[in-house]
Amino acid sequence: MRSWLRGCSSSILAWRSAPFVATCEISRETFTNSAPPLEKIIVSELPLPPTSPSEDVGACSGTINPRRTGCISKTQELRNGNFLPNSRYIVATIHFAGAPAAPDPGSIYTGEQLIIIKTDGKLFPNGDPWKCITCGMPAENKQGSTAILEYPQAFKDGQRVLAGNNIIDGGYPLDSPKCTPNTTHIYPIRWGTSADNSGNGSSFRENRLHPDNVHMGFSAFTFTATEIGEFAFFSRLLFNPAPVLGLPLVPRYDLVNVTRLFDPTAPQRITVDGNQLKFNFSAVNIGELRGFSGSGDEITYVGFNRESGNTDLFAVKIRTGTVRRLTEHPGYTDPIDFSPDDKWMVILDTRGTDRVEFVSGMRHVPPLIDLVANKATTAVRNNGARRFFQPWLLDRSGDRGSYFGQKLNAGDNTPGSISDPQWNAQADPRWSWDQTQIAYYQALTVSPACGGMNPLPCPVSTAQGGRTYRIMLAKFPSRTPLKIREVSPVSDIIPWGVPVNPGDKNPTRPGPPPGNYVLKGISSGFANVTFKGDAATNVLTSVAVTYHQFSDDGLNFLEGSEDVNSTTLSVSKVKIDWHSNLTLSGQMQSTKVTSPEGFHVSIDLFDTVFEANGTLTTTVNGKVYKQPLNNA
Repeated sequence: MRSWLRGCSSSILAWRSAPFVATCEISRETFTNSAPPLEKIIVSELPLPPTSPSEDVGACSGTINPRRTGCISKTQELRNGNFLPNSRYIVATIHFAGAPAAPDPGSIYTGEQLIIIKTDGKLFPNGDPWKCITCGMPAENKQGSTAILEYPQAFKDGQRVLAGNNIIDGGYPLDSPKCTPNTTHIYPIRWGTSADNSGNGSSFRENRLHPDNVHMGFSAFTFTATEIGEFAFFSRLLFNPAPVLGLPLVPRYDLVNVTRLFDPTAPQRITVDGNQLKFNFSAVNIGELRGFSGSGDEITYVGFNRESGNTDLFAVKIRTGTVRRLTEHPGYTDPIDFSPDDKWMVILDTRGTDRVEFVSGMRHVPPLIDLVANKATTAVRNNGARRFFQPWLLDRSGDRGSYFGQKLNAGDNTPGSISDPQWNAQADPRWSWDQTQIAYYQALTVSPACGGMNPLPCPVSTAQGGRTYRIMLAKFPSRTPLKIREVSPVSDIIPWGVPVNPGDKNPTRPGPPPGNYVLKGISSGFANVTFKGDAATNVLTSVAVTYHQFSDDGLNFLEGSEDVNSTTLSVSKVKIDWHSNLTLSGQMQSTKVTSPEGFHVSIDLFDTVFEANGTLTTTVNGKVYKQPLNNA
């Protein structure tokens, strides 16, 4: 066993053909440095309702579904959720299409609905492997509810599901015959933020249920004339059967005792002392909340980069604010789910696709240009609706040494197979409570992410009915099923957070002001840094850095310069003008170079369509990483 402490260095990493050097992180957690053995994993596709040939009324005929229990849309999105307590079902939100017109009994199978799907290969009494929970609900049972598509998450009671900004309550366990549309209710969730608690409340997103089933984490955007920001929050869910203030005035869940997971008065990620810059990687800096550990003692999140261009996942202790880095591979990591016993995590990552390594492949570069380039570099992970994610299994301690996890759906990449790279993982994978299964869903690459102006030909769907979404199940046959773990309710109080009262305004995130600075390497060397921007708001628009034998670990030495300018084209779209000529020597041999005219990219945070002039190329130990083709 070995204790990894911040600031020390480890052995050479073997990532693909390029060795990298790991940097010890904040956590004082002790773990085995060796990689766990590979596990046998069996991946299959879960059954869904048959596919409707079109969205037209009546297109879902008795020929397509003789049981008249609905058809799924060929192209509209779906979401897998987590497992019911017995681990034999998952919850999912799907889009029914082609239903006959009322009063035909099949007319209830239309639009967004919550279903449960058997994962053991068995059938419900009517012959279907799935059951619709919300189809045919009376209107009075869903007053004030909103879209239920996003992130369905079942409570441990087996009868409630968090879905979108709602909680669906079946009245009985969802897999019970007693649970019917008439017993089911959809209750909206409200976040009251006005001082007098009036109105509809504020919008929120990316909801994640805490394992105690009492609290919920969520995120919320902030907007200025030129910037999009985001903060994460933690709150208690409180059922309000008869509200007298705020809208909607219907039975609902209120978010109470809300805490913002950011304190502007606490030590920040970058500090300034005279003309000296320093990074404080122990600072809690949550970009977007992604969930919780299995025991609920940690919050997982996407945080400020540790290395330039490298988007990773972190975890912070709820009680102490202690931060640890979970991933460090140069790929882009985002969705994550911890196993209930905290010993494993499943992540979705671009690792293995070489999608973002032209930006992130050079390691040991301080995240300085990220202060202006991050909005663009993070958007490169997608091409419009196409994501380049695949599911990976990691143990609790995450990436380290030569260990970068095990790909769940490894294979020969043949079209339609479980490893087909044109089927891209989406949103959150989910562990079963007994820890023998993981559910995740995928979307097929479709136009305009392929075909037309895009140089990538569009693949032909081999899924039933030609649909472009599928839900997958990964099983671990060598694992012994575990009993469901009960988690006691945690405190509403997070010591390092800030309680939010109705009427409070969000702060701005402090940052270094424009000026000329020096950043000293922990081991040797230094960097000259120039920040330009608006001194009144500390909004930076330009970062220029020159490195002089800069080294934090004494093993890798950085020379050269980077200069990045950011121009806001709209609230969500930026143009980046980038000049780079960096060389890393020592244990790693690497270069990061733009073409003579520089690298210029315009990209929108929401559309994520890549359009660039010039080139940015990173070479790591002889392996060359080039940028994607435009529109690809």
